[in-house]
Amino acid sequence: MKLQSPLILTFLILLMSCSPDNDSGTNSSPTCQNPVNTVFNEKDNLVLVEFEENVFPVEWKLEKNSSSTGQGYYVWTGDQSLGTPGNGLIEFKLKISNPGKYRFLWNTAVTIGTNGTEHNDSWLKFSDADKFYGEKNGNKIYPKGSGLTPNPNGSSADGWFKIYRGGNDLDFKWQASTSDNDAHNIYVEFDNPGTYTMQVSARSSGHGIDKFLLYKEESYSFNEATTSSNFSEITCN
Repeated sequence: MKLQSPLILTFLILLMSCSPDNDSGTNSSPTCQNPVNTVFNEKDNLVLVEFEENVFPVEWKLEKNSSSTGQGYYVWTGDQSLGTPGNGLIEFKLKISNPGKYRFLWNTAVTIGTNGTEHNDSWLKFSDADKFYGEKNGNKIYPKGSGLTPNPNGSSADGWFKIYRGGNDLDFKWQASTSDNDAHNIYVEFDNPGTYTMQVSARSSGHGIDKFLLYKEESYSFNEATTSSNFSEITCN
């Protein structure tokens, strides 16, 4: 058997070490050396991201079950933060090339207990988007503290919405609503191309988040968006 030269072996090792890690279920984009610099790129009016593609405070725990995708899902295991958003803060940078109105959804589960109305929500904020609101039958509501009215029923503060899932089907499903007993869908508007910040913070312990998406409803149906496998390309800022 002929042995490879040290130079060739060194080249092969370097090539393997530079290959992107695709275990997450996303595309073949490389992982940024500093996760703070990670940017998820909108393409064709769609942003689709595995939630675990980030760095998390210690109270967020990575778990996995047969319904989750990628490396698994993150669940908040710390104290509940029902009235105070901002605890266990995570930020995602989203590069929007096609501005406009996007619907927000995430794929989440209730991992504690058997009641679908408990342990079913987290906080969400888009502080630098041009508009962030809930909408139902053409009527809009805005987060408390945004300076805009009307505001949702139940918890909201400092520009944050409580985003919940309903029903007693506890396993992962695509849903994102705000306003207690008057569910409104979630929308974000970007007037110009650019990189925007999406913030998530803990509210209910046991709320597991697998992935999230933003999409234009004139480009995709609900089913087309939620069954897409076109995960957003990652670039490093």
